[in-house]
Amino acid sequence: MNAHGFVHKYGDNVDTDVIIPARYLNTASHAELAAHCMEDIDKEFVKNVKMGDIIVADKNFGCGSSREHAPIAIKASGVSCVIASTFARIFYRNSINIGLPILECEEAAKAIQAGDEVEVDFDTGVITDVTTGKSFKAQPFPPFIQNIIEKGGLLKSIL
Repeated sequence: MNAHGFVHKYGDNVDTDVIIPARYLNTASHAELAAHCMEDIDKEFVKNVKMGDIIVADKNFGCGSSREHAPIAIKASGVSCVIASTFARIFYRNSINIGLPILECEEAAKAIQAGDEVEVDFDTGVITDVTTGKSFKAQPFPPFIQNIIEKGGLLKSIL
């Protein structure tokens, strides 16, 4: 399982309220959530994100409320992976539950810049910044987590 895309970069403490603002939580439509993803922190995100792109952030990505809407909005926008120094724990688990791959790697989060082309090998945990040629090592997902992500989420993995 791999990801390959261009980076959208954010700082510390990107909370669920800026990932998907509360004013849009009255819909279950993944497409509608994606249409407003990141708009309170990056008005151009939805215009610029392309299928396969990668979000890279610093510490505590996904902090705030425990809404599942946040990782759903990210995944539905086409993002193939989120890399951060650290994640809020509930966001981490919600991401896996809906099939959004996320990796903690402080070195990658600090070194990778907006616009860089990045490849991720989820089997090995190797993150490669194609733009700079640098590689980083995150903890790879165990097989049962990879199965959940490959099937598109926890419910789909058990049906």
